[in-house]
Amino acid sequence: MSHGPHLVSDVMTHTVVAVGRGASFKEIVELMQQWKISALPVLEGEGRVVGVVSEADLLPKEEFRDSDPDRFTQLRRLPDLAKAGALTAGELMSTPAVTVHADATLAEAARVMAQRQVKRLPVTTVDGLLEGVVSRADLLKVFLRSDEELAAEIRQEIVSPLFAASGQPVQVRVSGGRVTLSGRLRDTSLVPVAARLVRAVEGVVGVEFDPSNGDVVRQAD
Repeated sequence: MSHGPHLVSDVMTHTVVAVGRGASFKEIVELMQQWKISALPVLEGEGRVVGVVSEADLLPKEEFRDSDPDRFTQLRRLPDLAKAGALTAGELMSTPAVTVHADATLAEAARVMAQRQVKRLPVTTVDGLLEGVVSRADLLKVFLRSDEELAAEIRQEIVSPLFAASGQPVQVRVSGGRVTLSGRLRDTSLVPVAARLVRAVEGVVGVEFDPSNGDVVRQAD
């Protein structure tokens, strides 16, 4: 049975704190403090995500509180100056919201976060309705998988199909997420293939081949 890549739906938080367009500045700050979160989805209608208010959207109000920016700064920071005077979620939010679907892989969600420089992503249906939220911490949950679980998946999904036909026994050891493969391999061309496949297993921290327990001498990590 193939494990396949973990999806956003496997790790996302289903209970989400959100606000409407009319939520006040102070209400937003209080919710962020209460729930220890850095951003809130902004909803309208029956739960459609129309934007996100983050800490970055709130900071201009403090940044420009006692400043008188020159003309150049005004032109360069026009969006931030507008947010400095904003009073509601509808005025503060970044829109359109950066979102992800529940069936996206964790790697896809991580790329979106990195490219858009956000810490949390609302998870939406194809119609834009809020289903949950996924955070950076959620994406790291795969590294909590036990060594035993990782070893079992690697033996079943990689080692068995890759080396069985050649009759080349390979042992799998996992410690702290680091995978060590050892055995007598006549066909060393399988080494980089095995390394690539093992590294793709979610929860694996690193992989190497142990030359002290066989004929493999190439490092994969």
